[in-house]
Amino acid sequence: MHVRLEELAKTIDSHLPPRSRAGDVVRLCREACGFHFAAVCVAPSAVGAACERLRGCDVKVSAVADGGPEIARACVVAGAAELEVPLDTDAMLAGDFGGARARLAAVVRAVRTASITTGRGHVLVKAAMDGDRLDIARKQLACRIVETVGADFAVLRTAAPARSSALWDVELLRERLPERIGLKVAGPVAAAEEALEVAAAGAGRVGTPYGAAVVGGLPVLRRAS
Repeated sequence: MHVRLEELAKTIDSHLPPRSRAGDVVRLCREACGFHFAAVCVAPSAVGAACERLRGCDVKVSAVADGGPEIARACVVAGAAELEVPLDTDAMLAGDFGGARARLAAVVRAVRTASITTGRGHVLVKAAMDGDRLDIARKQLACRIVETVGADFAVLRTAAPARSSALWDVELLRERLPERIGLKVAGPVAAAEEALEVAAAGAGRVGTPYGAAVVGGLPVLRRAS
């Protein structure tokens, strides 16, 4: 598969590395702007700073937000163009699918309302499921929930995105989701080959803290625990 660097870069959602430090948001934004990634994914408290750093750049700010509708609304007001929110894994495991759906739906409504009142236009909502804890049946139910609440993306978070079983999950979820809903895979993707495998399986976005290594051939430096 021959993919141009620019095409690969525009699949990348650049996440902060584990145990991130002061100044990492600045580095993340500078790197993302240089490579023209799709988005940077930051905590709600860093949305304003990231928006300021990326002013005039073609990289979106995506808030990775738990905490319900109020936090989601605040992220939109602060300037986030995208929101990544978790689907309630514990509720899904307990069989409380209605509760998981209701909580996600409340966040989607808050984002839609805030995007209108602030005049920000359409703010993407990406609903994230825990791919390492949910079984196939629950992942399929999660796709149905994402569809019915009006979210824009389903996100499969997994510790091994390029493992064969994870790639099979990606293919299954892509088949299960309607075409209008995007699919993102998030995990420690650290090489272009891994990102291309995930994309070939059906993901339109790849979330990773190693975006520069993926598109720039830079060495991957994982922080010591």
